[in-house]
Amino acid sequence: MNSQQVIFNDLGIIDYKSAWEYQEDLLQQNLAIKSAARQSNTDADPMQLPTQHHLLFCEHPPVYTLGKSGHMENILMSEAAMQQEGIEFFKTNRGGDITFHGLQQIVGYPIIDLEKFYTDIGKYLRNIEETVILTLAEYGITGDRSKGETGVWIDPDEKGKERKICAIGVRCSRWITMHGFALNVNTDLGYFNHIIPCGIQNKQVTSIEKETGMKMNYAEVKEKLKKNFEKVFNVTLQDK
Repeated sequence: MNSQQVIFNDLGIIDYKSAWEYQEDLLQQNLAIKSAARQSNTDADPMQLPTQHHLLFCEHPPVYTLGKSGHMENILMSEAAMQQEGIEFFKTNRGGDITFHGLQQIVGYPIIDLEKFYTDIGKYLRNIEETVILTLAEYGITGDRSKGETGVWIDPDEKGKERKICAIGVRCSRWITMHGFALNVNTDLGYFNHIIPCGIQNKQVTSIEKETGMKMNYAEVKEKLKKNFEKVFNVTLQDK
């Protein structure tokens, strides 16, 4: 099977709201195509519909985001304190609980029509994890999955040593995905002290920099992630 094309766009440093609105716009474009096909009463092959796949990379200025199933009590900082520190806050329509986005963290937003791949959201999440796990392996870091907890972890089965390096939270509408993953590269981990990350008590957060003891080449990590995304999803990234 030939690899599908995914339009890649590195948005650089962009505020969370603008990136969210851009994702929503891309998602709605694809939903409109599917809606038009249904209204024409045709049993169109999903592979023949002109929906487009996208992968966005970006960095956000400091922001806490709360998923639709999240709990406000997992935020340990007042709104006034956030404003004083220049940290934004948003309630979002993704899955998951509270997380932090900041500079030197690679945030990836795939807007993918899963009907052209597989209609299995669990498999999709595992493939995102696999993309990150393969990337970490290139830096000598053993990424792993933690049973019942989405994301990528280090030492998930060693009590007291579990630490999360990549958070994942997605939304899926008519098999079109949005939101995605956040991989800590050289991220300032101090911001995580003001939340209970992903609503999970007594577990740490880490970064590639912390695990290796070295400041990472951020652009290089992005390139490795792109390469592994292509490999895991069997796609070809095409720069916008």
